[in-house]
Amino acid sequence: MLGVMPLGDAITLARSRAVDLVEIAPNATPPVCRLIAFGKYRYELAKQEKEARKHQHANKVKEIQLSPNIDPHDFAVKLQHGVDFLCEDMKVKITLRFRGREMAHKELGFQQVEKFVQNLTPYGHPDAPPKLIGKGINVMLSPLPRAKRAKNPRQAERDIELAAERAAAAANGQPPEDDLPPEEESPEESLEESPQESPEDPSPGREPDSDESADDEVTA
Repeated sequence: MLGVMPLGDAITLARSRAVDLVEIAPNATPPVCRLIAFGKYRYELAKQEKEARKHQHANKVKEIQLSPNIDPHDFAVKLQHGVDFLCEDMKVKITLRFRGREMAHKELGFQQVEKFVQNLTPYGHPDAPPKLIGKGINVMLSPLPRAKRAKNPRQAERDIELAAERAAAAANGQPPEDDLPPEEESPEESLEESPQESPEDPSPGREPDSDESADDEVTA
């Protein structure tokens, strides 16, 4: 913290350190600014937004509907959907509906739900045992932590395909696409340009002190 200072002094200080004066709290009294390279500031904001989106997935709930007489192929498709949802840090609500006389054989419905939950054990855990509510059975699954969760089979297959493509490219003497050098990006534009030296002024401009911090906050 550099304390409260006039706006002109803050701009001069930013220019002397070859950084930008970025306003981070415009509604504060007085407004709070930060001495930082604008490109670095944008990178930090993007990183924070990415982390926030990860936490938003945990609040999403996907519902999968089953039936007591579900076809094995449909069961496998819905099971893969459940794996995908849990691997994306989403909760999964499993619902099984009874129709007509199916209510006379509730044990068949519980068997289907328990089988479904058992297959999803490597990826998530039930918040509570399956319960019969009205004419259906409901259970909620929460994803396991990433460190304890099994890898998505689809992702594993994709990794195998990529490894095979890289091996084939290496055998042909061609570098894989992932190993190609990235294109150079244009430098970030600064909010405040560094002052240009006047040709009449023989004294050179002040170089930024390497010992000084470029992330100081000021209030202007």
